[in-house]
Amino acid sequence: QAGTYDGVIALGAVVRGETPHFDYVSAEAVKGVAHVSMNAKIPVIMGILTTDTMDQALDRAGAKAGNKGFEAARNLIEMINLYGELV
Repeated sequence: QAGTYDGVIALGAVVRGETPHFDYVSAEAVKGVAHVSMNAKIPVIMGILTTDTMDQALDRAGAKAGNKGFEAARNLIEMINLYGELV
């Protein structure tokens, strides 16, 4: 519904397995978020990790490599504020 949300963030993780399924799932996730972004009248941020291992996903979700979810949320807030200035 229009006006219900100021922005949307897609969070998740796709971890590579031993089949090409990873490539399909990753590509469709990106396409889906891009489709929503192009049709939404609010900022939409992609925060889906694509990693080779579960350890990489955990590292990027708040362990050794920072917190990519937090970074995506911060970016969404910045985009919401910028959008508010432009509209």
